[in-house]
Amino acid sequence: MEVAFYLSGLVAVLATLRVITHTQPVHALLYLIVSLLAIACVFFSLGAYFAGALEIIVYAGAIMVLFVFVVMMLNLGAADTRQERAWLTPSAWVGPALLSVLLLAVLVYAIIGVPDRGISGELIDAKAVGIALFGPYVLAVELASMLLLAGLVVAFHLGREDREVDALHKGPKITDSLKRKTEEQA
Repeated sequence: MEVAFYLSGLVAVLATLRVITHTQPVHALLYLIVSLLAIACVFFSLGAYFAGALEIIVYAGAIMVLFVFVVMMLNLGAADTRQERAWLTPSAWVGPALLSVLLLAVLVYAIIGVPDRGISGELIDAKAVGIALFGPYVLAVELASMLLLAGLVVAFHLGREDREVDALHKGPKITDSLKRKTEEQA
């Protein structure tokens, strides 16, 4: 089971590094999803099935919904749509796909693997997970919630700033066209 733990941890670290270093947000999101799935695999390899399932459902699902919300809030135009299509070429999926295949191999190895060292099936209930999360790890849980809140606030301000800049740029053009129309009428 140690092999599954270390390989999942390695995939999580590599995918997280790609999230941080990638310049294109869509590619970074793909690596973020792989990173979250790798962390779920780490939980599964430790026997915390409930925490692993929560990682997949809440974090991977919530991050995807949050990203869609931010894209809708930014109100992308035609030029941005073309740029997004260029980002979603098959070459963009190679890295996340390879890391995901590695995670699948780790899970298959952990489930089928050596009978003594595979997933034991020992159940850890939700109460034990809650006590662990809000006991010794309460600081990490609170820091993660503050980080998610900060990301939401930044996304809101980025979307709002673009609209204000566009309004400032459109302002003089409108007044110039009105001046021309009034001059033509006079």
